[in-house]
Formats: sequence, C-alpha cells, structure tokens
Amino acid sequence: MAELSPVLKQATPVLAARGEGVYLYDEQDRRYLDFTAGIGVTSTGHCHPRVVEAAQRQVGTLIHGQYTTVMHRPLLELTERLGEVLPEGLDRLFYVNSGSEAVEAAVRLARQATGRQNVVAMQGGFHGRTMGAGALTSSGTKVRAGIGPMMPGVVFTPFPEPYRHRCSEAEAVRFALAELDQLLVTVSSPRDTAAIIVEPVLGEGGYIPAPPEFLAGLRERADRHGILLIVDEVQTGVGRTGRFWGHDHAGIRPDVLITAKGLASGFPLSAIAAPEELMSKAWPGSQGGTYGGNAVAAAAAIATLDVVRDEKLVENAAEQGQRLREGLREVAAQHPVIGDVRGLGLMLANEFTSADGTPDAATAARAHAAAAERGLLLLTCGPHGNVVRMIPPLVVTADQVDEALRLWGEAVAAAV
Repeated sequence: MAELSPVLKQATPVLAARGEGVYLYDEQDRRYLDFTAGIGVTSTGHCHPRVVEAAQRQVGTLIHGQYTTVMHRPLLELTERLGEVLPEGLDRLFYVNSGSEAVEAAVRLARQATGRQNVVAMQGGFHGRTMGAGALTSSGTKVRAGIGPMMPGVVFTPFPEPYRHRCSEAEAVRFALAELDQLLVTVSSPRDTAAIIVEPVLGEGGYIPAPPEFLAGLRERADRHGILLIVDEVQTGVGRTGRFWGHDHAGIRPDVLITAKGLASGFPLSAIAAPEELMSKAWPGSQGGTYGGNAVAAAAAIATLDVVRDEKLVENAAEQGQRLREGLREVAAQHPVIGDVRGLGLMLANEFTSADGTPDAATAARAHAAAAERGLLLLTCGPHGNVVRMIPPLVVTADQVDEALRLWGEAVAAAV
C-alpha cells in the first residue's frame, strides 16, 4: 500500500473536504477560519465563483497548450493584463509553474545578461527548495541540510532585523547596508556580482518587512555597480501587503520581478518580468518548460486579477490588515510572551520570546495548536519556529478578522 512520504509534516490536523471564501470545511463539515490561504496562495479565497467559472470554461476548451509549441489566448490575455499592474518598463514575461522555478529563471537571466556569476542573497531569505533556489535560501537549515555542495556563487548579507538585534529600524538599515558594502569589497567584487535578490518582506524567515530605506539602498548600490536587483514577490505580490507589489512601499523599481502564489488563486503559475532589453539577453533555449503558462492556470489568473481589481482587494488588504494588526497588538499587550507583532497588510506575525529575549518555540507551538483546536488555522515560521503568522485571503471581512482575533486571544491564553 502506497502512502505519503513520512517526512512530510502537516501543520494542522484538518482533512479538508471543501473551501468557501475564508473558510475550510472538514469531512464532518466543521468550519475553520483559514488564515493560511495555502501559504498565501488563495488570494481571492477558496473557490471564488469567478475563478471557478473561468477555470471550468477553460477546461472545456483547452487544458494544455504547450506555449513554446503552440500559443493560446489565455496566456496572451494574461500577459496584457499583467502589463497593467507591473512596474513601468518591466514589459517582458516568462512563465513557469512554481516560485522556485521562477527564482532560478531570474538567476539564470541575471548571470547570462551580465556575464557575472555571483548572487547576493539575504540572511533569512527564502526562495525555494530546488537546488538553485535552495542555495539562495537561509531562512532555516532544513532547506539546505544534507544536500551539499550547494550551487556556487551565492553570498549572504544581513537583512535589517530591528527586533532581533534590539535596535531601531534606522540603525538596522545602516548596519545592513554597511555590511553589504563590506561584502562587495571583501567577498564578491561588483565586477563578479550579477544580482542582489531580496524579498520585500522576509517570508519563511519570520515575516520581517524590509524598511523602505533598505530597499532604496539596495537600488542605489545596484545602479552604482551595474548589478541587477531581483525582487522576489512570490509571497508579497498581488495585494498581499496592502499595495499591489510589496516593493511599492519603498517606491523603487526592480530590474527583475518574480511573482507566483496569489497570482492564480491556487492554480500553479509563476512568472518573471523584466525589461525587453534585459530579457532579450537570455541565451537561446534558456527559457522553456512543459507546463509553464498552462491555459487553465492562465484563465484562473485573469479571473484573479479581475476580482482583485473589481472587489478592491488591495485596498481591503490594507484596511483589514490594519484592523488585524491593532487587534494582535492588543493580545500581545496582555501576554508579554509575544515580544513583537509586525508585518504589512494581510501578512502579519507574532513572535514569541522568553523573558530574556530568546526564541520561545514551545509556546508558539502551543498557541498554534490551540488556535486550530478552536477553528483558526495558522502557520509558524522563522528560523527557530517561534513566529506564528497570519495570511488570510484578501477577501477577509472585518467580522472575520474580529472572529480570528477572539480565537487567537483564547489560544494564546491557553498556551501560556
């Protein structure tokens, strides 16, 4: 009898039978508030009627049109629609299936376009589990352990973490940029450095927003040294942070943008975007893939963009994110074990620490489990597993936020 791999770890005990909006239902029809959204994937909620209809219609006409063999209308329309929301000048797209694939495509493009080999990644960053993306990942050793040697040419620089370093945001930014400058004169010469890759908010690394001054500093150094700036918007894109793109908070423009997760409301689809001049420097044959730009996924993505626009979900993420953040801070004020509440939009975290400031993963795990028992599904993250994150679908309402806050308050009280 075949079974799933024994090393797969399920974050909650739920056997999901169906989903509707912000809710999941198990086989006994018990309802759960899903504040995981499939790790930020179901941006328009579970089974949004417009996404379902678009996918069903597409399944009945063309399921798979391999886009280096034949072209299909959904992919052309999606490309046109993305052009309306992408940063100005990023007018060429390459589609694949997952965030990891898109990350590796971005690195391949950067190396081929610049003729340089090194990539600067952030300490605490997460970019995927495949060999190339995993080499760029340092959110935890579990992604890298036991599979070395990793892809060469990757160097890590500090990400500004005010809470961990017990300093102000401005001090954290100054330190991180100074360390990057030191790296460029001691480890990776700018003449050898193809790209800097950064998440606007560290994802698996603990939901730590990049201060605007830090992203601006990366942009300035990239321009000064002829280095490409790759912004990984896999988790932060399509409205998650209360702006359409996470880097919009800093007012910068990346050279390469990576998108996935919330782009197609649960269908596998990812892409990289870059200016025509840059994208044309990719070597012939370096971009391709069997399933990339799948017709059904593309149709779902078009419907997703329609829903995000028509239902003003970016604005809702900002509004409900503020409501959720304020409520989480009220819970934290009653329980000192929650040392920090942070995030942007509907991408929020609670960091559990002991009295001496060290990570308290045990209490975080108890609060996480107690929330699931009460019908609130959450995830943990951070290198120590002491951060409980909240990523509800962008369609979440004020009443649902308040319900989640009530359940979370009960769960924390039970955990401590």
